[in-house]
Amino acid sequence: MAASFRKHQRLLTARDYRTVFSCVSVKAGQREFLLLARPSTQPHHRLGLAVAKKHVSRAVRRNRIKRIARERFRQLPPPAVPLDIVFLTRPGAGELDKAALATGIDRQFRRLIERAAA
Repeated sequence: MAASFRKHQRLLTARDYRTVFSCVSVKAGQREFLLLARPSTQPHHRLGLAVAKKHVSRAVRRNRIKRIARERFRQLPPPAVPLDIVFLTRPGAGELDKAALATGIDRQFRRLIERAAA
């Protein structure tokens, strides 16, 4: 059974998101999406998803992006530096196929963690 995306692993409130947006210390991204992060007050990484209807019009595609992002997030190694991460879509995110999306998200999560540790 796949690991679940538990409540303690999520950014839950507008305040959590606002804190990340106002104090971004690390960024990683590509043309279709962007990851913003800051050191977390929790002992583990937390993820917030902002998949805009403006950028990905079809609900099926938005849900696929969120599902893949959560799946890749769960596979991150235990944190040396725990981060609060916000995943943002950009125009064209809905056009990526599943494999390209998963590969891109993995690469950007690795870059983000490497930059935070440096």
